[in-house]
Formats: sequence, C-alpha cells, structure tokens
Amino acid sequence: MRFLDEAKIFVKSGDGGNGCVAFRREKFIPDGGPNGGDGGRGGDVVVETDPALNTLIDFRYRQHFKAERGHHGMGSDRTGKSGQTLSIKVPIGTQILAEDRETLLYDLDRPGLRVRLAKGGDGGFGNARFKTSTNRAPRRADPGWPGEELWVWLRLKLLADCGLVGMPNAGKSTFLASCTNAKPKIGDYPFTTLAPQLGTVELDDDVFVIADIPGLIEGAHEGTGLGDRFLGHVERCAVLIHLVDGTGDVATAYRTVRHELEAYGHGLAEKPELVCLSKLDALSDAAADAAADALGQAAGKPVFRLSSVVKTGLPAVLRAAKKEVDAARARRVAALTAPSP
Repeated sequence: MRFLDEAKIFVKSGDGGNGCVAFRREKFIPDGGPNGGDGGRGGDVVVETDPALNTLIDFRYRQHFKAERGHHGMGSDRTGKSGQTLSIKVPIGTQILAEDRETLLYDLDRPGLRVRLAKGGDGGFGNARFKTSTNRAPRRADPGWPGEELWVWLRLKLLADCGLVGMPNAGKSTFLASCTNAKPKIGDYPFTTLAPQLGTVELDDDVFVIADIPGLIEGAHEGTGLGDRFLGHVERCAVLIHLVDGTGDVATAYRTVRHELEAYGHGLAEKPELVCLSKLDALSDAAADAAADALGQAAGKPVFRLSSVVKTGLPAVLRAAKKEVDAARARRVAALTAPSP
C-alpha cells in the first residue's frame, strides 16, 4: 500500500428538501385546508477515525464528498425523509485544516473520534405551516436551505511514542527491524526509506511504538533531499532517538540534524533526545571510543553505543526510551484527570 500523508478534499452537506403546497381533498370534503408537509433535512458530512487505516491514499482517487439532500415534503402533512449522513473514514492522527493549510479545525488523535465537518441544510416549510385564521388557504411553501460546502486539507501525523531521526544511511531502518516487528526496506545507500515506517516494541510486559522517517540532510527545512515534510510524524513522540553513523564525521552529522530540527520548530528541538552512536560492529574499540567522545562533546549529553546488526546496546536504548514514554503517558493522564479551575 502506498503511503500518503496529505490530501485536499471538497465536502458538501445535503441541501434541505423543499416544502410542499397541498390541500386536503377527500370525498365530501372538496375544500379542505392546507396539508403540505415540510421538506427533510439534508445529510451531514462527518469525519471519524478508523484504526484499520494508516494512510490517506484513498483520497488520491476521490476528492469530492457530497451528502444526500433531504427529500421534498408531500401532501397529507408528510415530512420529507432526511438525507443520509455521509461518513468519511480517516486514520487516527489525522488533522483537518482549513483551505489556507494553516488553520487547524480538528485534531483526530484518538480512536472513535467523530466530528461534523458540514451541517446539512434545514428543510423548507410546507404550506400547512402558514395557515392562519385570516389566511386559510396559503399557497406559500419555502425551498430547503442549502447545505454547507468547503475545501479542507487532511494531514496525517502518525501516532508514535518514539521517533527515529538522523542522517540518511545512519542505520534507522536496521534499528527498527532489530527491535520491532516492522519489516522496512534496508539498503546500503542514502534515502532507502522514502516514507515513514512504524514498529511496535514489546518490553517489560508493555508495548510502545517507534516511528522511522526518511533521513535529514543539510537544508532539509528548505526542501533539500526529501525535505522536512515527514518531521510532522514525530511531533507527537515523547522522545527522539537520534542515530549517528559512527563510521563518519559524527559531530557534523549530529549538528546538521539538530539544526534541521530547530529550523522546523513545533517543539521538536525541545523533546527529550537519546543520542546513539550506531554501526558499532563496523568500528574498532579505539575508533568507537574516539567517535563516542566526539559525539558526546557535540551533543553535550551521554552517548549510547549500539549495533543494530548484532543487537549490541539495544536493550539500554529501549529501556531509556521506555522511561521517557512512561513519563509522558503519566503526564497525559494527570492532565486529563486534573480538576477544572
């Protein structure tokens, strides 16, 4: 399945049905009063999360969504049937933005969320509504009210507890494959990963999700390489796992990625970060010590040493990541259960 994390769609709720002009006509009642019914209400357009989806690829082939209009009113005071609600399914983590691509309308970050994007138009009144003591045979009926229509952007931000960041070919996909059930494409060349990948870690009778995104290079925030368009998928993460290839210039690689995180903004540079020297299996002990020292000086924090190929050092990194994830989950629970001021 191809990955698509952004799409523009047009939605229109149903128009209301027209009111009816009708009069009661029965045997022995040739001049009965008005009995035209009201029109039915137009259908709403709602958006709801579906845990079975993980991409917006369906919206590449269908961009227009229109709900059913309300049925017209009928004689004998019969109200028209309301239009059917149109439900649009999206993955968990989808944001709905206005046409300007900046104004956030809804953030669907939990299972079972359902929001009304466009309200259906009300049905028009039939002539029975306009009967008065002085106007016993009104011939007025109102048309239905039009539905709402708008263009919106759908933007998917994957829900993951940890985010993998680093330069291209830093070993992120190998790390993901070594500690999760994911099967990403792995190759010895830059930009092997072209779309975000998710994997689930099972540790201490608990699970958490890691997201791998394509590598960052200098100028990514300006669109160089694959740009920074995938950084949105790690915005919701509790911790970043920053992999640095130990066979290269570790200090420059670390500073380059940190600069891109700061240029992107949205709080990524302030997130807890685990700095990891990767590809330890390709280094001698002396080279590994020198690279770790240089990386520690550049980062100003402790450095984890690991080899995803032989799975050296992975447990320590995963336990440190889980500690940050547990702390973030505890903060979310506290925020949800805190009494209102």
